[in-house]
Amino acid sequence: MFTFRRYTAAERTLWDHFIKASKNGTFLFLRDYMDYHQERFADASIIAASASGDIAAVFPANIVAPRLVSHAGLSHGGMIVDSAMTLTRAMDLFGGWLDHCRAFGIGEILYKTVPAIYHRLPAEEDRYALFRYGAALYRRESLSVVDLAATVPLQERRRRGAKKAAKHGLGVTESGDIEAFWPILEANLLSQHGQRPVHTAAEMRLLRDRFPDNIKLFGVFGGAEMCAGSVLYLAGPAVHAQYIAASEFGREVGALDLLFTTLIEALRGQARYFDFGNSNEQEGRHLNRGLADFKEGFGARTVVHDFYRLDLTQA
Repeated sequence: MFTFRRYTAAERTLWDHFIKASKNGTFLFLRDYMDYHQERFADASIIAASASGDIAAVFPANIVAPRLVSHAGLSHGGMIVDSAMTLTRAMDLFGGWLDHCRAFGIGEILYKTVPAIYHRLPAEEDRYALFRYGAALYRRESLSVVDLAATVPLQERRRRGAKKAAKHGLGVTESGDIEAFWPILEANLLSQHGQRPVHTAAEMRLLRDRFPDNIKLFGVFGGAEMCAGSVLYLAGPAVHAQYIAASEFGREVGALDLLFTTLIEALRGQARYFDFGNSNEQEGRHLNRGLADFKEGFGARTVVHDFYRLDLTQA
């Protein structure tokens, strides 16, 4: 019923058109995003075509032989489909993809799902296929998500923090100054987690320039100086806070409280969900309770993001 082929750069336009028309794809799967760091990953993305030759699904992926990963350079992955996809069709397609992977010597697949908050239509056919084909859940992250169509009261301390920031004369505005935000972000990640941002400032500027409607930086300013900010990914039904950080002064005066109370109210009616991201370490087995509590103070509640392992040598 289906044929499978490796994506090539000659099919960039075809690939991007399908992603834009899909029911569970976001701009992260467009080739201008996927390929910005292509030298780090051996791309092994697959296009599945129906008997008529039309694209039925795509699988963004890279390979670290004999393992296929969907996709190590992206937050989400898996089987991207359009509104014509039904469950029985998806079962056949998924099984055909697994057979295709086996034929090329793939022994294991690490499969990332696309969380339901990013679906434009229900698109969990892959979850059922994963269950039926014996995939094992090996990682689960807890995303803190605000339903922008509902109203969950702010925690009082978040409200007080926002008022404190406003009394210090701080304000929230969109900014193009990624270079001003990045030192704040790097200092935060280093001091709190001993890590660096996944992206460099230059990479984020490149991506922002490629996707100006999808990637935006909002900063908290006292005069001309930024003391806090967040890089937002506007991805269909959901807006994701890709990076969040505040300077020492910003933390003292509640700058992030002002930032997110302002943004969440501004986004109501423009998107369905605001995704603060996860508060986990160790593949979801450790929960940073303080971080989760901070996010839940803005009305966020939990949506899980699941990761599966398929052993193709046993299936």
